[in-house]
Amino acid sequence: MPAPLSGTIPTPPAMRESGAAAINGWSVLLLNLALFVAAGLLLAGGDAGGGLRKGLGIAAMAVGVALLFGYFTVQPNEARVLILFGAYEGTIRTTGFHWANPLYARNRGRIASRAEASAEVGRRGIRPISSTGYQSLSSKLSLRVQNFNTPILKVNDKRGNPVEIAAVVVWRVSDTAQAAFDVEDYSNYVEIQSEAAVRTIASRYAYDRGEEQEITLREGAEEVAHALQQELQARLLKAGVVVEEARLTHLAYAAEIAPTMLRRQQAEAIVAARQIIVRNAVSMVQLALRSLDEQHLVSLDEERRAAMISNLLVVLCGNTEASPVINTGTLYT
Repeated sequence: MPAPLSGTIPTPPAMRESGAAAINGWSVLLLNLALFVAAGLLLAGGDAGGGLRKGLGIAAMAVGVALLFGYFTVQPNEARVLILFGAYEGTIRTTGFHWANPLYARNRGRIASRAEASAEVGRRGIRPISSTGYQSLSSKLSLRVQNFNTPILKVNDKRGNPVEIAAVVVWRVSDTAQAAFDVEDYSNYVEIQSEAAVRTIASRYAYDRGEEQEITLREGAEEVAHALQQELQARLLKAGVVVEEARLTHLAYAAEIAPTMLRRQQAEAIVAARQIIVRNAVSMVQLALRSLDEQHLVSLDEERRAAMISNLLVVLCGNTEASPVINTGTLYT
């Protein structure tokens, strides 16, 4: 049997973005036109010069055609990684019309399309698309801020209660080399890691009504959003992605326990309201007894004072309006 692995498994060093220079496309375009004009004149120049003239004309035409494959544009908030025979040569972020070596690859690889990788859909959570075979990954990467809304996920919170949760993630590519070469498809990587991070955060907090000073999913929105952003940033750092913001967009108990939890919330609300009523009622009784003593309106022994306190609390804390009873006798009958 093979010996078990010891220690940590070494990982390849992360790629780092480096700048690259490209030639202004308009100047090369003028050279390109000059080559075509020269090739046309050489090929149409008659028999003078013979084979040499035709050879130069064909060579000029071939160079002009080859130059046509080196033109490309870079739009605002866009970058292109330059790959020459599998080697990363740098990234161009300067916007405009450029020309570079025609041998630079237009694509940075191919991945199996979602239809071909249908066996992976359930295991990795990849969304299927309509294309078949393989899809190419462009050498151009968007640097624009992007949003991703996670689907509504059913997870267990800190107390084991099933809850439904979803989030929105605002992100952008910061290191094009890492995004292009350290992960297979950075967009899909962001989606899968976002769902995993939401599940992790949901399991760290209770839905609501935690212990004293405990942060919950429902009441600690800012703290939970900050924790989710940190968790996502740690996961997406290797893909060269910066998380601008992450926030929960949906939070609810799962359908199977929602009625029970609703009744519990109603009961907790009633208890909280009763506590406020009793606290204020006690304050009002204290105020009434203090006023009676200060103004010397009536002198009550301990038994009658207790009866008066009981009556006042019943009136103040009761659910229904109290019906007054007129005492026609003395205070003690």
